Amino acid sequence: MVKRLIVRSAPSSCLRIYPHKKSSKNGLKSDFFRTFAKKQSNFVAKKEYYLRQKTLKIMNQSIEYKIFERMKKAKRGSAFLITDFISYGNSKSCSKALERLTKEDKVMRVGRGIYVIPRKSKFFGRIGTLSIDEIVKSIAKRDKARIIPTGLFALNLLGLSTQVPMNAVFLTDGVPRKLMIGETPVVLKKTSPKNLSAAGKITPIVIMALKSIGKEYVTDYEIEKIVNVLKKENPKHVANDMKIAPAWIAEIMRKALTN
Repeated sequence: MVKRLIVRSAPSSCLRIYPHKKSSKNGLKSDFFRTFAKKQSNFVAKKEYYLRQKTLKIMNQSIEYKIFERMKKAKRGSAFLITDFISYGNSKSCSKALERLTKEDKVMRVGRGIYVIPRKSKFFGRIGTLSIDEIVKSIAKRDKARIIPTGLFALNLLGLSTQVPMNAVFLTDGVPRKLMIGETPVVLKKTSPKNLSAAGKITPIVIMALKSIGKEYVTDYEIEKIVNVLKKENPKHVANDMKIAPAWIAEIMRKALTN
């Protein structure tokens, strides 16, 4: 005999649907720990950011101190480039440190990326201006390099021209550079040692100035003025440097020895 199993479903009125509740003990605990972890994470992130900023500030102050100490040890009026301080930090850090020193009036910016400690006068206080020639000579002295001005700039130095040069070109046996001093582009151009072998300080400028004028265009007035300038040079240096000058320039230089 087979028995039948009859399954009766409960009436729909007896069914109750309970919504999902987050108010259980386990749910409260998980929500609490999630909130706590988030707050802790934010706190750690803020603390790390603060410590990074503080460390960066200390590092920058240290770079600033090192830069200023090095510049103080140099002769007043000595020029420095940002690249001179790369051993203290990256280019951006050094640039920021020099900006702060400039705002504090400790150093002076004389060109793009070029800084000096201003010279001071007992009577006039701070002397804020340095000539292009002084700045370039300072850089050359630091690099232990020789330089000679050329073209219109050489003529200006000798008083043979009042025209303001669009740019200043110097020959050097040091590192070739392109600088911006004030509004004037300055080029340090690599040359052979022969062009820098002059013994005097005035004679190489005279040679370059006369080369820029040209044999066919030099006037009697210019020759007379150059001879007068050469008389301020050591005669031994004039005689020696005549050997490296073109023949027509050597003849003009000879007049400074005979007159």
